[in-house]
Amino acid sequence: MPEVSVIIPIYNVGRFIGRCAESLMRQTLRDVEFIFVNDCTPDDSLAVLESVLSRYDRDVKIISHEENKGLPSARNSGLTIAKGEFIFHCDGDDWVEENILEKMVSEARSKMADYVYCDFFLSFEKSERYMGNPDFEDPQEMLKRGFLGGTMKYNVWNKLVRRELYDGVLFPDGHSMGEDMTMIQILCGAKRVAHVKEALYHYVQTNSTAFSKTQSPKQLADVRYNVDRTVSFLESRYGSSFDVEISNFKLSIKLPFLISDSSDQYRLWQEWYPEANAYVMSNKDVALRTRLLQWMAAKNLWLGVRLYYWIVYRFAYRILFR
Repeated sequence: MPEVSVIIPIYNVGRFIGRCAESLMRQTLRDVEFIFVNDCTPDDSLAVLESVLSRYDRDVKIISHEENKGLPSARNSGLTIAKGEFIFHCDGDDWVEENILEKMVSEARSKMADYVYCDFFLSFEKSERYMGNPDFEDPQEMLKRGFLGGTMKYNVWNKLVRRELYDGVLFPDGHSMGEDMTMIQILCGAKRVAHVKEALYHYVQTNSTAFSKTQSPKQLADVRYNVDRTVSFLESRYGSSFDVEISNFKLSIKLPFLISDSSDQYRLWQEWYPEANAYVMSNKDVALRTRLLQWMAAKNLWLGVRLYYWIVYRFAYRILFR
């Protein structure tokens, strides 16, 4: 049994997969299997990948879908054949530090953790931004204050998870946008979590605009599906004891609609989960300016929301991270 199975979906990543594969093949941890899942990519991703792989002697598997099924299905296909003690996901347009697996496995063993996360970089065209995470050791605290409270992201790709935690859990076939919420469900099975306080993953940002501006109706429907799926799971597991945390989660989901000067996006904020609006000022783990932004929206103070967007995102962030 390899120590780690790394699952990498491949679809339209020809510009990036070479760098991604190089960073994986150079891993200092040797006992690793790499599972590349070709989701019927129409570009030259496979040719670029095979050129890189030909220079290394590593345990590599390439599996191919007969038709394009989407990111969640690609992850599920990889999980189906993964034999590692731990699972790690890497997206084909990102890249990792050469010691990421060694450091995360070491942390898992030293802390007896079955769910390990690290810090990461947002990688822009000309700069990178360090994204730190809060420290947690207790899974329930991480669930409540981290994932549901909005103080950390439930990304698939900076987590090392013991394979048994995936038993009975699948990514949502056909619902790609928001599929990483599955990591919330997986966390609920963990006994101990651990944090590697280094940015070891590079999450490539090819579009710096707010996600809500580029979402299609299908993508919005996918997000709603995955939120409702996650809420249903939490309610079935914890009952009403998580009502506040679930409201905080809903607020964090619709927050990106306010990072805009579009009335259509503001209308979506009003329509999505209005029952959560009563909690906009209650989550003290979220920055005061974020709570004030949502408070203005709840009070229909849209001029204030627009000013926030222009001052913070159109001016300050563009200068810092362009």
